[in-house]
Amino acid sequence: MSTPPPSSAEGRDASATLTVDQLAAAVGMTVRNVRAYASRGLIAAPRLVGRTGYYGRDHVNRLRLIRDLLERGYTLNAIEQALQRNDQIPDAHVLDLMTTLTNPLGEPEEPEDIEEQLLTHLAGVEHDPGFVETLIETGLLERVGPTTLRMHRPVLVRAGAQALALGIERDSVLQLWARISEHLHEVAETVVRTYREEVWHPFAEAGMPEDKWPAMLSSVESILPVVAQAVLALFRDELADVVEEAMGEEIAALGGLLSGAAGDDARATGTDPEPHPDSAATDG
Repeated sequence: MSTPPPSSAEGRDASATLTVDQLAAAVGMTVRNVRAYASRGLIAAPRLVGRTGYYGRDHVNRLRLIRDLLERGYTLNAIEQALQRNDQIPDAHVLDLMTTLTNPLGEPEEPEDIEEQLLTHLAGVEHDPGFVETLIETGLLERVGPTTLRMHRPVLVRAGAQALALGIERDSVLQLWARISEHLHEVAETVVRTYREEVWHPFAEAGMPEDKWPAMLSSVESILPVVAQAVLALFRDELADVVEEAMGEEIAALGGLLSGAAGDDARATGTDPEPHPDSAATDG
């Protein structure tokens, strides 16, 4: 790529070395769209050298931001108004924030394909086409072949298969997953509301200082892993306590049944049940 001769114009981006064709290719747009956005004032004027305009990093960031917002469903009018109201925020920071919010933990969970019979085998249940269709309707599975299924949330699907293998009924597994999701949604709302009130709003009210942006992006990235660790630790403890309590009740009930059965046997044979060693030691 040839570099245009330097310009004496003040305040121009020194990295402005892209022609309009190169700019369009860099951001995945047509030249026609780039010119249309320029005519609406959505990007700054290029650095002119003779009759040729050259664009730089700021133009690339602005067009990438416009493209991403359009892909998220915003109208061009809404984008134009938002950019005018927040022209003090660098486009690169907004792009970084959108990337972080879209994928806060790095690479998203990739879908996996699995044979229908293998999934049934993992669950340890008889094949039920109706239940498979129910999972497809929930969005967990997608049929991609006559006998092949695509797991859109493989971890959750495998967990469900393991729950079925434990003996939990199919409808119960779906109900459990739905209830867990509902409660975790409430937790997530509480966490985000607290973060907005105590971290984001003070940052915004302070004018979003340039030197604070790296720390803000880092804090947004940290929300999910920090809260996920806390939720996992707390749930593990709560589950252990409830399991211990429930099993204690079942063992006590089992002990009562055994004692009752021993008494019934003694009355049927006309003998007294064998005394407990501790009670025998205290007799006489």
